[in-house]
Amino acid sequence: MKRLHGVDQDVFDKTAAVPEPEDHFFLRSEVIANLERIERLSRRHPVNVLVAGKQGCGKSTLVRQFAARNRRPLATFQIGILSEPGQLFGEHRLRDGQTFYQEFLFPQAIRTPGCVIHLEEINRPEHPKALNMLLSVLAEDRSAWHDELGHVHVADGVVFFATMNEGDEFVGTEMLDAALRDRFYVTMLDYLPAEVETEVLQLKGSVSGADALTIVNVANRLRSNRNEPMTVSTRHTLMIAEMVCVGATVKEAFMHSLQVNPDVLESVLLSLHVELGLREKEAPGRYRTY
Repeated sequence: MKRLHGVDQDVFDKTAAVPEPEDHFFLRSEVIANLERIERLSRRHPVNVLVAGKQGCGKSTLVRQFAARNRRPLATFQIGILSEPGQLFGEHRLRDGQTFYQEFLFPQAIRTPGCVIHLEEINRPEHPKALNMLLSVLAEDRSAWHDELGHVHVADGVVFFATMNEGDEFVGTEMLDAALRDRFYVTMLDYLPAEVETEVLQLKGSVSGADALTIVNVANRLRSNRNEPMTVSTRHTLMIAEMVCVGATVKEAFMHSLQVNPDVLESVLLSLHVELGLREKEAPGRYRTY
């Protein structure tokens, strides 16, 4: 059996490049302060950080921004495709009638000093045992034995970020193993404060301050609805702002961006109209050729 060593350097450099920083990405001051501590800690030894919270609230963007701000290469790995232990490291393949071992990007990334490793949707593997080899990599000794690769050691300054959504509404997710969770510092993300989200919609969604405020007010009413609460992420409010920017009413934008109960949305808009005097013109319902 032949063994193919490593990933082509050009391929690695393109796949694990330093990302560009994103404009107008807001985080709580305490989260930013903690990320700065993580950066300082990583100069002593590799660090693991678990980022959890509601979907669409910036978990993956936080990882990219950490890598960009600190000028670190970023390598992202989809945990949802893993079905067996060791699959991150490589696999046996057949070429010209001979079996060889193809090493994947992951072992090269963890051997790269200062690399940011993003383990995306860490609680969504096809089989829970697929994460077993991560236990060694994330432990204090920072190495794992692999039958084909030998001892794989984590390089100095590597930072592992794992992101995940938790809850019964996320089909295919698993409870994260306690031994694995215990290896991480934890950062929680939540909805942005109304005034910050309003500013984000103006800056990134290109809507007026009044429209941005209306969108955020409606979203917060849906989020806190006593009878039928909805998860309306910042990703969603940005989608809605973009629809408004190109001519949709707020109601139309919500209806086409979310799977929202029309009666609930009508009730929210009506209450806002009464309380805040909001008005928006709606075209009469009619059919036409397209």
